[in-house]
Amino acid sequence: MNFPVIRGTAYVLVHAPDILLGHGTTITMERLKNPDSEYLKALPGHLRSFQEAVGYLPNQVYIGNAHPRQLAEHPSPWYQHPVEAKTQGKYGQILGQAEFYGLMKIADSFNLVELSAEFAASIKDRMPAANLSPKHLAQLDKTRDLSEIIDMVGSHQADGLYLNGQLVGCVREAHDTDPNLSAHVVFENLVCKASGVLALVNLLERFQIDPKEIDYIIETSEEAIGDMNQRGGGNLAKAIGEIANCVNASGADIRGFCAGPAHGILNAAALVQAGIFKNVVVLAGGSSAKLGMNSRDHVNKQMPVLEDMIGGYAVLISENDGVNPVIRTDIVGKHKIGSGSSPQAVIQAIVADPLERNGLKITDVDIFAPELQNPEITVPAGAGDVPLANYKMIGAMAVKRGELDKSELAQFTGTRGMTGFAPTQGHIPSGVPLLGMIRDELLEGRIKRAMVIGKGSLFLGRMTDLFDGISLILEPNQGLVRETGLDLEEIKEHIRLALAEAIEKAADILARR
Repeated sequence: MNFPVIRGTAYVLVHAPDILLGHGTTITMERLKNPDSEYLKALPGHLRSFQEAVGYLPNQVYIGNAHPRQLAEHPSPWYQHPVEAKTQGKYGQILGQAEFYGLMKIADSFNLVELSAEFAASIKDRMPAANLSPKHLAQLDKTRDLSEIIDMVGSHQADGLYLNGQLVGCVREAHDTDPNLSAHVVFENLVCKASGVLALVNLLERFQIDPKEIDYIIETSEEAIGDMNQRGGGNLAKAIGEIANCVNASGADIRGFCAGPAHGILNAAALVQAGIFKNVVVLAGGSSAKLGMNSRDHVNKQMPVLEDMIGGYAVLISENDGVNPVIRTDIVGKHKIGSGSSPQAVIQAIVADPLERNGLKITDVDIFAPELQNPEITVPAGAGDVPLANYKMIGAMAVKRGELDKSELAQFTGTRGMTGFAPTQGHIPSGVPLLGMIRDELLEGRIKRAMVIGKGSLFLGRMTDLFDGISLILEPNQGLVRETGLDLEEIKEHIRLALAEAIEKAADILARR
């Protein structure tokens, strides 16, 4: 079977301390309920500088400058032991807030983002211009007088864009009575769109992919794009592709809370394997609402606020090229409606069952990629080490099934799991951050099989109390396969035997003469 392949991955981060203060839900709710709280007064003093955020090891792991296994070896807490602050990595980049405001302006199709002339001029030469057309970059020439921006923010027609507490621009409301097109919601959606654009242009640039090659885009964030008549109508996928000049692409959005990316990858793999499209990008921008989500606990524990990063990712899934790792579409785990929501039932459905159906054991998987939240963010907030908890459950399932000795359980979590490093952006940590590393290790022959797991809390929407989960298996490419089921080496051997037989017959005929 010609399985689809993972042709490339990209990961991006945006340092966004001022956006955190204005749009992080924990902060905005506190400001409404208790505007004079000690927490709000202390919060600005716990924000990191750009240099501190870039030099934070989990962020360097995310963009590919360090291996996830280095986290376990690095002195902790990691925020007290910085590493070399590199903004460019093997898989992507870390962008500053000022440049991100410029990208929001470029991503804005309705002239809702206003920048002051002085600020726009200061960032124009620093924009990540790859795969952005001159037409898009020219958006930065459309500016507003700062006094007009001050008036719009003061009259609550716009939400401010701040840099180190100074107003440099704003996002205007798109409708004066529709709450779904308020300045706050438009701001949130533009943050998601712009960070998605950043991820896509990084993918195209780093893997030297012509934007015209992309046939379809699937966007898997958690934002709802629409108006009062169709909240969540979409389509962020095409909106992002338009800015990245993917002129031949169509697309749609897939929503599944944290499991959205895994659902997106499965759908993309199916579209490619069916021959409907050759090149499908699955991507997502980040969430401004989730910035500073656990900041109250970080402030109380005298830590820096570590949830100051907007995340994004992009993955290209293409036809089998005989080289890149394949997605085994015949080995898919799913949490069924009737599976049950206990942790054991979830792991049974999405990890053990698909492996068993295909004659595999849990120990036949070299790397598991479940929820990869950074424990330095979640542990102080009382949420525990999420990746470690997942690995313990998977290991315990292997012990229960007789596939692993109980004495090997501790070693299992260390060898088949990874320390978490992703920002707590909901959909961003769930499986996809390890795809770049998994792709490399499969290509280099260091591992033979990996499982990517997406899990989602559907009950958050108050429409069902169900849990969600889906898993995919990645393996090395065994070569192109014909409809006959023969792989490339088998085809070569058939040709060699046929030629040998023909030569033997020819020699026999000549000998008779």
